[in-house]
Amino acid sequence: MATNQQSLLRQWHMLRMVPRAPAKISAQAVCERLCAADFRVTERTVQRDLRELSNVFPIVVDERDKPYGWSWLRDASSFDLPGLTVPEALTLTLVEQHLQHHLPPITVDALRPHFRSAARTLSAVEDSAPSRAWLDKVRSVPPQQPLLPPRMDEACQRTVYLALMQDRQLKVHYRKRDADEPTVYASVHPLAIVQRGGLVYLVCMFAGYDDVRTIALHRIQHAEVLYEAARGKPGFDIDAYIASGQFGVIAGEPVNLRAVFTRAAGEHLFETPLSADQVLASEADGRLRLSATVPNTRALVWWLLGFGDGVVIEEPASLREELAGIAHRMAAAYG
Repeated sequence: MATNQQSLLRQWHMLRMVPRAPAKISAQAVCERLCAADFRVTERTVQRDLRELSNVFPIVVDERDKPYGWSWLRDASSFDLPGLTVPEALTLTLVEQHLQHHLPPITVDALRPHFRSAARTLSAVEDSAPSRAWLDKVRSVPPQQPLLPPRMDEACQRTVYLALMQDRQLKVHYRKRDADEPTVYASVHPLAIVQRGGLVYLVCMFAGYDDVRTIALHRIQHAEVLYEAARGKPGFDIDAYIASGQFGVIAGEPVNLRAVFTRAAGEHLFETPLSADQVLASEADGRLRLSATVPNTRALVWWLLGFGDGVVIEEPASLREELAGIAHRMAAAYG
C-alpha cells in the first residue's frame, strides 16, 4: 500500500502532467506516464486522484468526448510545483556522484537544492521500483588499484575553478611533494581542469612562460583570483594534450611498441586497442604479437608490469632493458 508521501509525490507529478486549456490529457495517458516513472497505479486510482485534486486546484475535466480530458483552466494562476520526476531525480543523483569535480562551483551551488530534491524524491519511491533500484545496479570500477582521494581544500578548489571560468590569473601557494614550505606562484594562467582517478589537476602556464604545466589541486594551500586576464595558449587543445600522454608522465617521444603477449593477457586488445595503428596477430603457439605506436610514459611501464610474465617486450630496446632490470631487481628482492 502506498504511503502518504508516495501518494503526495504521485499527485505532484500528475498536476505537472495536466496541460493548460484548450490542451487536455486523458486519465489513461496520465496513468501510462506515471507507470513509466515507476508509480504503480491503476487508471481508476488516477481518475480518483484527479477528481480529488480538482476540489483544490483549478483543473477541470472535459466530458463532451471520450476519452475525457483534463486541463488547467485557461485563466488559472500560474505557479510551479517544486517536484522532480523519478528519472530526473535518478539523473541528478548520478550527476552528483560522478561529475562534481567537472562542474564549476557556482553550478554545483545552484544544483545543491536539486540534489536534495532528488534524494527526497528517490526516498519516497518504493525500494523495488526500477529507477530506485538502478542506483544499486550500476558502478564505475577503476582499471587500476583504487586509492582514497587526497583531502582537497574546498575554498581553494572554488577559487581555481572561478579563475578558470572567468579566464583570470591566479596567485597560488603550492606545496610540492616532500617540501616543508609552499612555493608561491604569483602569476598562474589556468587553461583546463583534468580529473585522473581521485586526483584533480590544473593545466596551466606560469608567469610569462609558454610551456604547459600541470599542478595537483590538493597541493594548493591558498589561492587568490587576480584582476588581470589570463593568457590563452593559441592552438591549445585539452584532448590533444591528454592524448599526448602528459598525464601518464611523459618520458620521451612516442615509441613503436613491439611485444608478445600470452593469449590470456593480450586478448582484450582485440576489443580495446592501444592505438589506432595497432596490429595484433595470433602466433602458431597461441601467443599474440603486438605492434602499436604509443606515448612513452611511466603509465605504459606500469601497465606492462601489471601483466607480469604474460608479456615479453621486444622493442624498443630501452624499454625491454628497463623492464628486464626491474624483473631482476624484483627477483633479488623476493629471493
